[in-house]
Amino acid sequence: MADALIFPPDVDMVSDHACLLTFSNTICNEVADVIAAVSRALRDSLGVVDLVPSYTTLLVVFDTDHFDRFNILKHIQDISAAIDLQKLSKQAQNEVEIPVYYGSEVGPDLEDIAAHCGLSTDEVIQLHCATRYRAYAIGFSPGFAFLGNVPEAIRMPRKTTPRLKVPQGSVAIAEQQTAVYPSVSPGGWQILGRTPVSLVDWESDSLALIQVGDTIRFKPMSREDFLAQGGQLNGF
Repeated sequence: MADALIFPPDVDMVSDHACLLTFSNTICNEVADVIAAVSRALRDSLGVVDLVPSYTTLLVVFDTDHFDRFNILKHIQDISAAIDLQKLSKQAQNEVEIPVYYGSEVGPDLEDIAAHCGLSTDEVIQLHCATRYRAYAIGFSPGFAFLGNVPEAIRMPRKTTPRLKVPQGSVAIAEQQTAVYPSVSPGGWQILGRTPVSLVDWESDSLALIQVGDTIRFKPMSREDFLAQGGQLNGF
């Protein structure tokens, strides 16, 4: 178990109907496993209406119209503290493979990343694809999954001036995180490629292709395959 784990977690009220459970100040799989276990334990708890896991925290939203918030808070603390870390069982993780066309016409920051890191563009691509990433949180926009951890050799800070328009499917990195933009939006991450795969299905129950806890692998694809699968080259 991670040395930086805070357990039982610190509990802070953030509003009259929500509290924040803090498990660590360090991003790692072990902490994420504990957050996932507590989330599962609280999912069907009386009065709990929403759970928002992140890298090191869990936001718990509860119903104060029908339940006493102090009783709910005590219940949340009791349930969290009762998790047996020694018997913590990892659920089988769903693995999602995302094909990516890494090219300058869709990855305008790829060469800058390579230059910043002292690598060739092929080495950047190889390192980005060689890692199994974990989905730690969903946010910013529907289906936007924060994935970690990017290899140290290709970590790159956010752009000082964000783009006003990042095309859908853009694959990008920022420090130790990587992500796919599920829709057109502003963004300041460094873009190294694009996928033709849609990350959001408004007709499905799950909505997003990637869920918290999933394992993600990126796989390079050719320009021809990218176009054949519906990929678009415009957008910048």
